[in-house]
Amino acid sequence: MKKTVLTILVFALLISLAAGCAKDGGKKIILAGKAYTEAQLTAEIMAQLIEQKSDIKVERKYDMSGAICFEALKNGEIDMYPEYTGGMVMAYLKEEIEPGTSPEETYRRAKEGFESEFGLIVLESMGFNNTYANAIKTEYAEKNNIKTNSELAPFTSDLTYGAEHAFYDRLDGYYNMCETYGFEFSDFFMIDVSLKQQSIKQGEFDVTNVYTTDGWLGDSGLTVLEDDMNFFPAYYCCPVIRKETLEKYPEIEQILSVLKDCCTEEDMIHYNNLVDEKGMSIANAASQFIEDKKL
Repeated sequence: MKKTVLTILVFALLISLAAGCAKDGGKKIILAGKAYTEAQLTAEIMAQLIEQKSDIKVERKYDMSGAICFEALKNGEIDMYPEYTGGMVMAYLKEEIEPGTSPEETYRRAKEGFESEFGLIVLESMGFNNTYANAIKTEYAEKNNIKTNSELAPFTSDLTYGAEHAFYDRLDGYYNMCETYGFEFSDFFMIDVSLKQQSIKQGEFDVTNVYTTDGWLGDSGLTVLEDDMNFFPAYYCCPVIRKETLEKYPEIEQILSVLKDCCTEEDMIHYNNLVDEKGMSIANAASQFIEDKKL
């Protein structure tokens, strides 16, 4: 009889311990990233910070399209991913962003709209803006003291422009840009986006559109001009998380608060370049970022 009671007690204790382990192991979120370097790099930075500063396990789901990330977040299939303010407003809230709209206003609309429409919380921006910009040869920019789009305008009659086909069809694209800044390029070219980097280096045209944090810009010999009239919508990178997830794990907001304004466009060019041009892994580049920024 005593042996039976002891067996039952031991069995009960094992069940209790197993339940406790299951409970402890249940602290987990799923963090996604889109299918390009910067999106996965920023997601990995967030993942590593959460793992280092809490007992929350992070399951990574990278290489997802933007639309799938958003739908998965809405549906509760993932818990968070990094998204960009301009994309939130235009692609998902279906609102236009007028040229001249400040980055702060775009962030406000994204934050308020995502919470009221979808129950998603937009946390603080990392501080860099991955949007369109114009780039010219650094030698030409320095010779003529050109740092902004407005300073480029007087020179455009002697310059040519090259961009991918889609840039000529966008409201925030070539024609409205020229009207806003008074650009009068002598000619323009429509090229395959994959050939743009090579084409401007070879001098096939003088000015091109780029994303402000493209990794290849670090070794390009190009100067990215300031969009001083805020023609292009602001695309500031922010963690976006389900409200239910944040209520369950409120420590995530505090952990990721160190990312607020921690990074410039030049910084992201550098870290994207480490992956795209230097062959560093996403995980190692994220670790390097955290170390460099003392996060």
